[in-house]
This record gives sequence, C-alpha cells and structure tokens, in this order.
Amino acid sequence: MRTGKMMVFTKSGQKLVEQERTVPVLKAGEILVKNLYTTICGSDLHTFCGLRHEKTPTVLGHEIVGEIVGIDENHSGYDHGGNRLALGDIVTWAVFCAEPQQKWIEKEIPQKSAGLFKYGHAKVTESDAFHGGLAEYCILKNHSITLKVPNSLPLSIAATINCSLATVAGTLRLAGNLKGKNILITGMGLLGNSCAAMCKEEGANLVWGIDISRERLTQSLSFGVDHTLLMNKNADELLAKIKTEVPNGGFDVVFDMSGSPDAIELGLEALTIGGIAVWAGAVFKTREIQVDAEKIIRSLITIKGLHNYNYDDFLYALHFISQHHNTYPFNTVVGKEFPLEQAQEAFEYALKHQPLRVGISFKLR
Repeated sequence: MRTGKMMVFTKSGQKLVEQERTVPVLKAGEILVKNLYTTICGSDLHTFCGLRHEKTPTVLGHEIVGEIVGIDENHSGYDHGGNRLALGDIVTWAVFCAEPQQKWIEKEIPQKSAGLFKYGHAKVTESDAFHGGLAEYCILKNHSITLKVPNSLPLSIAATINCSLATVAGTLRLAGNLKGKNILITGMGLLGNSCAAMCKEEGANLVWGIDISRERLTQSLSFGVDHTLLMNKNADELLAKIKTEVPNGGFDVVFDMSGSPDAIELGLEALTIGGIAVWAGAVFKTREIQVDAEKIIRSLITIKGLHNYNYDDFLYALHFISQHHNTYPFNTVVGKEFPLEQAQEAFEYALKHQPLRVGISFKLR
C-alpha cells in the first residue's frame, strides 16, 4: 500500500498540519496522480485568511500538474483531447468534476452541474483525503476531465492551466471576436496578465491595464499591455484620460479580474457604445456594485459573468500556453518555490510579498 504526505488546513489562523495517510485502492474509472507541482491561487489565499469558507479539514491547492502512476481498468484510457493516457504521462485536470449532465453540457456550463466535486475545495475524510494540491498524491475521480501536458512545458507554468488560464480563456469566449478591438483589463494579477497575452494573440488593437500596484503594472507591459493606469488616482481623472486617449472615447471590452467594486464600476464607465463587460474576479463578498441603469440601456452595454470555465476553455488554455509560454514571460509568474513540508511558509510568503504565484515543488526536499 502506498502512503502519502499532505498538509491539512483546519481553520484560518491555525498552522497547516502535516499528515501521512494510506492511499486507497482506486475505484472504477479513477486515476492516481503523483503531484509534481502546485501553485497557490488567490482563492487558496482567501480561504487561508478566512475571507472564503470551505468545509474543513481540507487539502488546499487546485492548480496542479502531476504524473500518472495508476489507472483503473474501467477508465477510457484517453484524455479530453483524445490522447492515449499511460503511466508516466504528465497531466492536469479540470478543477471540477461531475457525472455528465446533458442539460448543463448543452448550456456550455458543465461547471454548474449537480453534485459537483471540486479539487482543493473538498473535506478530508477517512476514506477520501487525496483531492488537493498540497499532498503527494491526488486521486482523479471518475468523470474528471484530464489533459495530457507536453513534456516541453515547465511544470510551474503547466500547473496554472486548470484554473487561471482556463478561466481567462472562458472570459475571452464570452467577449467574442477581439480582432481590432480596444481592451481594458482591471486587475493585473496572473489572470489579468494572461488575459492581456491572450487578447494580443487574438488580434486586439489596444490593451490597457489598471491596477493599484505600480510593480504589477510594470510587469504587465511584458505580457502585452500597451498602456497602464494606476488605480489610486481619482476615478474622474482616469475616465477623462480614457475618453481623450482611447479611440471612440472608450473600450470595446472590459475584463475585470480584480473583484474590486471600484474597478468594476470604473470599467463600466470606460466602455464605449455597444461595449461588453466580462467579470471574473468577484468570487468573494464585497460591497454591492453601483450600476447606472440608464447608461447601460442607452449605451447598449452587455455585462457577462464567469465562474470557472467549460471544457472548451480548458482545451484552449492548454493549446495557448503550449504555443506561447515563451512568447510572454510566464516563467516569471512563480516568485518563489517551497517544498510541500514548508507550505505554511509558502502561504505566509505569498501574503507578504504578493507575487503572481508561489509554487509548491515536489522535487524540493
């Protein structure tokens, strides 16, 4: 019987607890993965700090890439892209899984299926504990959507495919054709920078980025952003600058990756007639957004929201990063790496220094 270590989260304000557990025998259709790399996502930090609540105890971490070390005989043997799977393959998998439900598949929102299971968000029990990134193993449940990862893709980059990159891919899908469009992105974390790069590759004309951090704004220029704005200025001043410097007096599409009510409201005001706002950042409680209904109606504004992503978005994310991880400096996303046993220190470092990502490398010991 295999055993594996894990770092268990019990409550905000309490240190992660190291445990070692027996890896159970695979059930029908399951895959056993030896985790190779996990990146700490913003939602992990929110849970760690108590801004977001999960059933505990839990094993955090859902941006994961790993090596297949076991495949149940009832599994199809193929990934979602039609590639044959074998022991030793490097894979990532969708953050959610559920038994296929035609209703939600037809609506292109399988992430809202009934009975959904989410990796890195589930409660640890005696029989089901290996389902997060802060553990040596992860058991992929039946119906999990997996993708084989090219060996040429660095693990620290591949780990971000199944959350950050796939989510951004979903926002682009909702925004529609971006060729020749003028784009504003509010919040230049990993989602914002990835969004800028994807928009450029989709033929966007102009990409502006807004953030409260000068450092992140400077960093965003290497990910395809043409012009930056510091959010701590007066909103009226920022809007005046946008209206005088952006063609047509505003942006065709605004992506919010920050979740900040101030940024979301600024983005709505910055849209031109017929513009589209796509919101993906507000996945935690904030104050209510103030919306000018008359402007929305008279300016023919469309507002769309995205939570997680669908299977096509997941595939797009893999294809994009496989082709462009050297086009943009995605190798700089992880500010520092820690071994699994130092996951507590990794969270503390992430909160103090706020790099785009902190990595947990299972090769470090």
